[in-house]
Amino acid sequence: MGATEEKYRVILVDDEPIILRSLKAAIPWEELYLEIAGEARNGEQALQLVRETAPHMIISDIRMPGKDGISLMKEVLAENSQRLFIFISGYGEFEYAREALREGAFDYLLKPIDHDELIEMIMRAKKHLNKQQENDKLLHSVQVLSLLARERLFAEFIDGNQSPLQHMRWLENSELEQGYFMAVVQLDHYLKLNEQWSMEDKRLWLFAIRNIVSEWSLNQGGLTTFPFHSGEWVILFPDHLSDRKVCLGNDLISQIKANTKLSCSAGFSGSMIGINRLNEAYQNAAQALYQRFYFGEEGVYVYSEREKAAHTTEATEARYPKLIEESLLECARKLDRQQLLNLFDEMKSYFEEKALTKEQAERMIIELTIVLYRQFEGMNMMLEWSLEGLLQEIYSLPTLSEMIAVLKDCFGQWILQNKENYSRGDVQAVIGKATSYITHNYHKDLSIEEVCEIAELSISHFCMLFKQETGYTFLEYLTKCRIEKAKFILQNTNVKVYQVAPLVGYQDPRYFSQVFKKITGKTPSEYREEAG
Repeated sequence: MGATEEKYRVILVDDEPIILRSLKAAIPWEELYLEIAGEARNGEQALQLVRETAPHMIISDIRMPGKDGISLMKEVLAENSQRLFIFISGYGEFEYAREALREGAFDYLLKPIDHDELIEMIMRAKKHLNKQQENDKLLHSVQVLSLLARERLFAEFIDGNQSPLQHMRWLENSELEQGYFMAVVQLDHYLKLNEQWSMEDKRLWLFAIRNIVSEWSLNQGGLTTFPFHSGEWVILFPDHLSDRKVCLGNDLISQIKANTKLSCSAGFSGSMIGINRLNEAYQNAAQALYQRFYFGEEGVYVYSEREKAAHTTEATEARYPKLIEESLLECARKLDRQQLLNLFDEMKSYFEEKALTKEQAERMIIELTIVLYRQFEGMNMMLEWSLEGLLQEIYSLPTLSEMIAVLKDCFGQWILQNKENYSRGDVQAVIGKATSYITHNYHKDLSIEEVCEIAELSISHFCMLFKQETGYTFLEYLTKCRIEKAKFILQNTNVKVYQVAPLVGYQDPRYFSQVFKKITGKTPSEYREEAG
């Protein structure tokens, strides 16, 4: 037997303690790779023990006070027909033994017990259990393969591919010919979650959600459930549940949130008949989900004629908002923050009025953002976000409101910061205060936030003024200051090279040496030798 093989559990039932002791001592349970899970003195105790320990095999006396062995067996097999009973009976109980076999006992043994005969009987019972397990595994495998093949068949039709799997049409049954509708469930913020999760996290989360969706669907009368794209699940419902779409969607969203703390949205298709319309059903549900882009996240969206019209007429007529772009650029040039914010609201209304798809609106927003960013850049404004960072943030947002909010916040803040008016003397005094603080604190773990607090400036405004006045970024200036101090120490003292690093603000001597060489072209040791 393999060391990892599961032991079969056995319980012993007899009202005579001497027989129980004999059975435990005379049978080589360990060698047979069996485990005694417990023992009972009567049928009632045995029934309780069966429910607690879930044994594979019960060896029991046939005649006991109270509940006898046959009554015990009937109750146990009614709960799990795969358990095996071996009965021990006296010579005068042959009719009981015959009845036990008729009712499903594996075998019986006459008293006095022949232990060799019992061992042989137990080994046959084990073979029977092994065969039973193999059959169960095979049946499970066939069921899983059938389920996977069915999911694959449906997925192919959803993708609009109706030819490669015709040989699998035997999997299709009449459930889709009776009328159905589709729900597409998508995780909100999936792109961001995907960046945060490790591969193992992702596998566990998606597996957990699939289990929740599958169990919920089964309880609600769903026909089938399977993952389609990553972070997306498809559920098919019988058409008689059509009136409950919103209720079903809200209930599922609540279930997922309660169990995972993750938010999601559900889109429902119209009613369909036949497997050939799975692709149309998916397109319906996906179009319904476009509404999430305008109305916010975590919602239930049902396909209607409104979505059909929005995606066939108005959306195709939408033009790039050139006039809004020109007005935004004018606001940037004049540093007119309030009008800029109003124009972003106007842009949002334009997209909503035209009922653009997310892809169309996103494309226009990206183009407007790039043009506006270049205008700010051309005015020599110090911008907190890189263009790539800003575009990446926009791409990661699921709703129009969130995209517009980011643009208003970024561009609005940049105008405010650049309108902070300082006279030349004020600027010199403020930056002088900052450089003085750096000069006296270079040896500490100095952060830009700390220096900005001393200068009483926002980080972005401080960066812009500091670069204008000194010609260096904060980090360049701090590094320059530290290396100048290090050169002085190396030239004028005998402090060991590795001890110089912490004196000028570097905790790692190797990193200090790398920075020193990058600035001076020499290692600290080479510099000391040449200076000496």
